[in-house]
Amino acid sequence: MTIGHLSDEARRRAEELVALYPHPRSALIPICHLAQEQDGWLTPEAIAEIAELVGLAPAEVVGTATFYDMLHTEPVGRYVITVCTNIACMLRGAYELLEHAEDRLEVRSGGTTADGTFTLEEAECLADCGVAPVCQVNHRFFGNLSPASFDTLVEDLRAGRLDGEVPPHGTLVRVRRQGGLRVDPETVTTERRQMAEAIASRAEASGDSQT
Repeated sequence: MTIGHLSDEARRRAEELVALYPHPRSALIPICHLAQEQDGWLTPEAIAEIAELVGLAPAEVVGTATFYDMLHTEPVGRYVITVCTNIACMLRGAYELLEHAEDRLEVRSGGTTADGTFTLEEAECLADCGVAPVCQVNHRFFGNLSPASFDTLVEDLRAGRLDGEVPPHGTLVRVRRQGGLRVDPETVTTERRQMAEAIASRAEASGDSQT
């Protein structure tokens, strides 16, 4: 059993996520986000613990994580800046903005600054065409960008002036959900047992019909 990398709080939340699903592996992606919130990326230690939690091999966790752009299996900066270059943004100077960002940060797209503060990425579409050209910083949107406003954004991030708006990479939400649909653990346990019994009963009936 691989326990110890996730903090006690993260481990508790991960176990709560597992309990929401009939099959533990269904909680894989939410738990990956949880681990990334803790470390900023999915470390090998986190991947091993996630695999143990959901009953998969570490390679299966890596295979899923590398499919999604929002999950990182290598270190990234405190701020991941993603510049959209799809057609709406392209027509409003996205490629020029990306080139300027590379010059300003002194990294190519896909790279991380030497001080570990910024990672720069290019995205196919960020779905905020009305304020093109647009970028995301740790999944928070910034639109109507120009080279000058991009420089201001970078300066504000570096100085901590946007800490109330942009958390470190990995944090999707700041406030934990308190309302919405909730099911108590006893109900989940009962319904899982009933489902298992129904599956066993169908299997038995099927076997009887074939004999």
